[in-house]
Amino acid sequence: MARRLVFVLAVASLVDPLAAQGRLDPQIDAKIRLEEEQHSQIMRTLHFLTDVYGPRLTGSPSLKAAGEWSIKTMEAWGFTNGHLEPWDFDRPGWVNERFTGHVVSPVRDQLTCEVLAWTPGTDGTVTAKAYQMILPERPTPAELAAYLASVKDQVNGKIVLVGKQVFVPVNFSPPAKRRDDQQVRAQYDPDSAAAGQPGAGAGRGNQQGPSPPMTAAQIDRQIDEFFVANNVKVRINDAGREHGQIIAFSNRSYDVTKAVPTVVMRNEDYGRISRILADGTPVELEFNIINRVYPEGKTAYNTIAEIPGSDKKGEVVMLGGHLDSWQSATGATDNAIGCAMTMEAARILNAIGVKPRRTIRVALWSGEEEGLLGSRAYVKEHFGSFENPKPEFATLAGYLNIDAGTGRARGASVFGPAEAAAVLRKALAPFEDLGVAGATTTRNRNIGGTDSTSFNNAGLPGILFGQDPIEYNSHTHHTNLDNYERIVEADVKSGAIVIAGVLYELAMRDEMLPRFAKSDMPPGRPSAP
Repeated sequence: MARRLVFVLAVASLVDPLAAQGRLDPQIDAKIRLEEEQHSQIMRTLHFLTDVYGPRLTGSPSLKAAGEWSIKTMEAWGFTNGHLEPWDFDRPGWVNERFTGHVVSPVRDQLTCEVLAWTPGTDGTVTAKAYQMILPERPTPAELAAYLASVKDQVNGKIVLVGKQVFVPVNFSPPAKRRDDQQVRAQYDPDSAAAGQPGAGAGRGNQQGPSPPMTAAQIDRQIDEFFVANNVKVRINDAGREHGQIIAFSNRSYDVTKAVPTVVMRNEDYGRISRILADGTPVELEFNIINRVYPEGKTAYNTIAEIPGSDKKGEVVMLGGHLDSWQSATGATDNAIGCAMTMEAARILNAIGVKPRRTIRVALWSGEEEGLLGSRAYVKEHFGSFENPKPEFATLAGYLNIDAGTGRARGASVFGPAEAAAVLRKALAPFEDLGVAGATTTRNRNIGGTDSTSFNNAGLPGILFGQDPIEYNSHTHHTNLDNYERIVEADVKSGAIVIAGVLYELAMRDEMLPRFAKSDMPPGRPSAP
């Protein structure tokens, strides 16, 4: 019996030495935890990325400065090859420098708004009467054009509220901030029918209803053109969210000449003005908006730094998140904290003396919010795709990504075969006490949601960590509330520990993370920016 056991162990060690002997350093997980507990840098990193350099809109000076600070910081930790890697954003940078808004008649009060990106300023203080356009529901292009022609005289020289106030009912069943353990275990259990299915809080953004005859983009474009042609002073959109939350994206053309000064107003202020106007009482508003355009922002940058490998240094394990944010807040949960967690995970390994076999490369992306543009450009330049690979395509052992707020890491999904998930499951097992449930696979090559899908789209092993929702979809995702104070310190330290454990496994094991065989690669059409 003993001789048979020796034979079995010997065969197992030939297949995967780490599977037989455990982690190369049997104390590695304890060392990772101790380093984070005693010497964590994660909240300091978050402070600089948010308080000092936020917001970090792609193409803006603050995003570039955040990248430069990150490189300087990682080099101080002992990383090498820190650099900003350029890519073509093909539109100027933009920054809102100042905003004030007030209702001055028939009452006097301050207004809470956020400025829409890539729209012009007011060129000084503008005071004008308010007019509310009640748009036809689900208009055809002809119906919208006819309506706009009918209000041409009324909007001229006015500040215009676009649309009815959105009714936001009180939510008597708010979503849970933590995911149920049983649900998470089912998601990451390879034998469960729910495996791979995201749970509550796992997604990003809201579901959309049926499309109208005109899309929202088409309606906005036609209204913007009409406003520019008819001397509208300021456009106001209703935020349509509870408790003063505002999401302000961008003028879809990214051309300030094709829009008037535009703000998104909190639902409570929009409703107040709307109701006063409905009484037949004139309302006078005052705005002062100072925006600045940066032509040099047409070149954007990804932020890169490395810990060099040893005997397998030609192979690379990448990890990161997107450094860019929207302009309404300092972008803490989306996604400065993801950048801070991945920087911290690599720092931990370096600080405890790990000499990785493979090169560890941290990548902080730009252009994610505009369509994963930075990571897509990087993948195209360095790796190509499964159908048209570049030499580096064969060298990537995996890309680790986290980008769903401040919640604990609960598990991971990987683009690859079942064997790839098994490797991750082994790496995650020591962290079950931190709420980690396991790993599953995805075969989806569609781009969307976050930067790991840029790798999946190319046929590369992108790994995405799932998290507890906390307040991400309900309060902070893309909103004016997304600031440092919304971070749960214990959760993000836990996340850095978990990422460091997986990073260690991928950087040290004999074999690269298993990939789909040629015969099993899901179909896809890799997409270039």
